[in-house]
Amino acid sequence: MARAALPPLLLLLAYGLAFAGASVGGSLLVYDDHPGQLYRLWHVLARGPAPWSWNPGWWMGYPELQFYPPGFAYLGALLHTLSLQRLSPDASYQVLLWVAYLLPGVTTFALLARLLGSGWLALPGAFVSLTLSARIASGVEGGVHTGMLAARLAWAFLPLVGIAAIRWADGATPFPKRIVLLAALVVLTHPAHLPAIVAIVFLAAAVASPPTAARWRQAVAGLGLALALSAFWSLPLLARLGETRPLAWGALAETIAPTKLLGQPLVLVLVALAIAASRMAATTGERIVAWLPWLMASIVIADALLIEPLGLRWLPAERVADGAWLAFVLAAGLAAGRLLAVEARRPIAWLGTPLRSLLAVLLLAGLSLIGGTLTLWPQRGAWPSYAATERGLRLAELWASLRASPPGRILFLRSSVPLVFGTEWHRPHTHITALTPVATGREIVNGTFTHPSPVAAAVYRGTASRAPIRELVERLDGHSLFGRPLGAIDPATFDAYADRLGVSVLVLLDEDAPRLAALDPPRSLARLRAPEPFQVYARLTPVTLPVAVGRGHWRVRLEGAREAWAPARVAYYPLWRAEASGTRLPTRRGPLGDLEVRLARGPATVDLFYAPGLPETAGVAVSAVAALAWLGSGLRRRYGSAGRRTEARGAPEASRIRT
Repeated sequence: MARAALPPLLLLLAYGLAFAGASVGGSLLVYDDHPGQLYRLWHVLARGPAPWSWNPGWWMGYPELQFYPPGFAYLGALLHTLSLQRLSPDASYQVLLWVAYLLPGVTTFALLARLLGSGWLALPGAFVSLTLSARIASGVEGGVHTGMLAARLAWAFLPLVGIAAIRWADGATPFPKRIVLLAALVVLTHPAHLPAIVAIVFLAAAVASPPTAARWRQAVAGLGLALALSAFWSLPLLARLGETRPLAWGALAETIAPTKLLGQPLVLVLVALAIAASRMAATTGERIVAWLPWLMASIVIADALLIEPLGLRWLPAERVADGAWLAFVLAAGLAAGRLLAVEARRPIAWLGTPLRSLLAVLLLAGLSLIGGTLTLWPQRGAWPSYAATERGLRLAELWASLRASPPGRILFLRSSVPLVFGTEWHRPHTHITALTPVATGREIVNGTFTHPSPVAAAVYRGTASRAPIRELVERLDGHSLFGRPLGAIDPATFDAYADRLGVSVLVLLDEDAPRLAALDPPRSLARLRAPEPFQVYARLTPVTLPVAVGRGHWRVRLEGAREAWAPARVAYYPLWRAEASGTRLPTRRGPLGDLEVRLARGPATVDLFYAPGLPETAGVAVSAVAALAWLGSGLRRRYGSAGRRTEARGAPEASRIRT
């Protein structure tokens, strides 16, 4: 069957590679979130893989990968390392972008081909999985075009979990080690897909023949081991949740509103086919796939109606819903394959399975044209490369101007740079300024996608309170900053914020200048040379930032009266320790989420030390023990089965000797 499945798989890959070549190509994609995702890969290469490692480049510093799943950045760094650094970080990112686009189609094909016994029958479902957009984060538009690559990559792992779970439910093996590993990878890459893995495993335990208590124990133990493997990230994440802000601008209704679903006939067809699959299911594997959509739909509804109203926004329903979308695609693909496997007496049987499959693909593609459920081909000019963007925005000149500007952080008035003229907040844009620390060596505030740090919350809304961030920063661009309209930010207000943030340079666009009152006289800003459409201003008052003097060690001169609290111009985090002349100084969180140090004797040179604490150390220990347990179980299975085979071969010989 593997050889027979090769032609349809190659056909699927040929289409996917053509799409990727026309959209992503060979140059770095910088549309929307991509520059910021590349920065996180650079963070791992420059700062190390520890999730809590401090990155001073954005938002007064932040443990960038402690509060964002690090799996995608780890894979990019691994690819860069395994290539002996012949693949640059940009090239490693680009390779993973191609893989993230293609992988959902390939893994869906593998699952459906196993169930249907034919690659041609699996092709329609795999095609939908490859091209699905439907306004979900894991689709082509969200996961590839916009830049939510971690969501799409983890999404692609779900069918692989399904394949392993089906084998386990059929009784062929003990609980599969690969499910443990895949579940850990999903947690590290995009934990919103973990409920889908739990649903698959529990369904497998429920439909197994017979469904014994031992299977349920194996399922719980296996998933627990997966969580333990990821504890080096997840344990300190849970312990430090107070140091981040939930990103809660999405709403499930945006993707499943009846008016939107009714405008997408392909979605209605997928639901109808999923219903048919639940009635057709006969084997263990078919029941798992056919019942998965309804279990996932129940989980999403419970998340939206019960969990989120309690204020728990860490697994938002609109992200968990991506797993439900894939479940419906898998079930629909199963039903479509069964319907295409017509008997010889049927009128269309003479067409042959390959031709029937291709006609089904064309029908699905045609239905998707109404409502744009699938992304079938990239729009020209909608996938901008770094080279083209650099030329169009004259970034080389901007970087040069910023490198020569006075010491201190650079404040970007906007999070992004529009790529087309217009006034709509959602018009095509790029967060290319997120790469400023890489291009210039300078630290920045704003200029990134919507960020969960307390300092970012303060810049967006004027307060670092623990309330979720409920609005995309792109909606604020050109309209407000620090929770105030641009026209209300006078020079004194701007200087107060800029001084605490350690800002020495302001960057804005030509269209924003007339609205920013801080540029009105008398002002404390001097304009520097910069290419259009940018305007760059330097503050006349110098600022002092902490300077790195060793690994985990910064030094800064702080001014203030005896026993006064002085802003250290770095973001607050519990892992900071402050000392002056060998004496430890008290620290606290400032009003903008920044670190404040209490001076014992007035002005002093303060040493700031950053090191992992108990949750970080405990998380590493738990993961290490779990990794040994995972490896040990594999060795026991391997050598245990080898020993049983040896005994089986020796038994007849022993019988003859006794005779």
